[in-house]
Amino acid sequence: MGVSPSDLEPNGSARPPGPLAVSPRLSNPDIQPVTNQTWGIYNLFAMWMSNVHSVAGYVFAASLFTLGLAGWQVFSALLVGITLIYFFTNLAGTAGQKYGIAFAAFCRASFGVFGANIPSMIKAATATVWYGIQTWVASTALVVVVLRFFPDLTPLAKNSILGLSTLGWVCFAFMWFAQLLVFFYGWEAIRRFTDWAGPAIYVIMFLLAGWIVWKAGGFSEISFTLHSETLSNSAAVGMWFTAVAFTTAWFAGTTLNFADFARFLKSPTAMRRANFLGLPINFTLFAFAAVVTTSGGLKVFGELITDPVELVARIDNTTAVLLGALTFMTATIATNIVANFVSSAMDLANLAPRVLSFRRAGIVASLASVAVTPWNLYSNPEMVQYTLGTLGAFIGPIFGIVVVDYFFLRRQEIDIEHLFSDDPRGKYWYRRGFNPRAIVALVAAGTLSTLIAQLPVLHNLAAFSWYFGCAFGIIFYLLLNRRPARAVEPATDLNRTDSQMQAAPR
Repeated sequence: MGVSPSDLEPNGSARPPGPLAVSPRLSNPDIQPVTNQTWGIYNLFAMWMSNVHSVAGYVFAASLFTLGLAGWQVFSALLVGITLIYFFTNLAGTAGQKYGIAFAAFCRASFGVFGANIPSMIKAATATVWYGIQTWVASTALVVVVLRFFPDLTPLAKNSILGLSTLGWVCFAFMWFAQLLVFFYGWEAIRRFTDWAGPAIYVIMFLLAGWIVWKAGGFSEISFTLHSETLSNSAAVGMWFTAVAFTTAWFAGTTLNFADFARFLKSPTAMRRANFLGLPINFTLFAFAAVVTTSGGLKVFGELITDPVELVARIDNTTAVLLGALTFMTATIATNIVANFVSSAMDLANLAPRVLSFRRAGIVASLASVAVTPWNLYSNPEMVQYTLGTLGAFIGPIFGIVVVDYFFLRRQEIDIEHLFSDDPRGKYWYRRGFNPRAIVALVAAGTLSTLIAQLPVLHNLAAFSWYFGCAFGIIFYLLLNRRPARAVEPATDLNRTDSQMQAAPR
């Protein structure tokens, strides 16, 4: 059968067959393949409900109105974007579900057993920063609740300690600890939390949309054209595609590391059905609620409000404010754990599995998220653009490389034993554990994608940097692998049993 050059000795001869030992540098109980895949359709569906319905997600959807698009155009762009994400997510999760492996382990097949730390740490850095930002965003909802019930604490919200008020620090610390508590109890606690949070968020979102429609005097009184100037047909089409690209980019991070969740699914069919319910169907309902609430808010309050926390704070019913704010806090906790906390913890654990378990890595990520003072970062658009923008420009190339490697070069076949061995005979050892071809393709594609995202002269293409990066990654990687592999005799003992994997040194 065809194999890559990593299957050959330096002199071109075939590497001898034989069992490969699981290396403690590449494995611990949290990274090993999942053998008891118990998640059903509802579990993943609820995870997507929790992921989509967040404060930041609402702000993102509402902000698309600033592009000058009408309500129906924003709605359709959101649906097309999320449908693309549905297909991309199924691609990203196929190997994870089939072999029970996390994203970082999946990367080892293309980048090498140690080279996989390069893409996984890029993803971890991005996720850690966004984890801090989302935690701070959730804490602002708590500040609203506290000041509503205890207005005498207002002076504590006026000072500044490292850019955050005393009350802001207290609320941030509370939200930080609440998320860590859920996370610390492991995957089962995360599943149970999202199972409950997803439907709860739905109820409040539609109650809020219903209240807005009622206060506005009905749907007939709401204008879904919020922009002050009319775009030409060509300009509207361009902005529509930009909105689609923004939607794709918004979910690109979770899509990339979707194997972290797919590895728990019972079957490929369950994964695809849950993704269909959780992405196109779920997001359709969310997009409808966001468009109605944002458009109606302009009628009710006389201004475009893109932040649901601010909108809830203007409700003249204290109970409604409390319920709404607490729900948005819960939504953001769920989103943050799913989209950011899990990714950063799993990727950090992959970096040093001897030292970092899933929980320990989560604590490291939590501390790092505070150290970056996310409120200062988020308040500086240029800093966000040049840090998160640059890191994000590499997400597309990583996706392109790992997907084309798995589906096109490997024909959806991976030798699990080789993913967890640092034996030089291993298929994914390449050169000292690094695959130069994948690394070169990533650097080249990431550089071009970054230029597109950052150069002012290319600002019209910046929204599409994920697509360009993905395409560049695929093209460069295929070009670097265009030389046909030499055929060798397959190893005879390359698939050990699960019991052997579990008994291996950790």
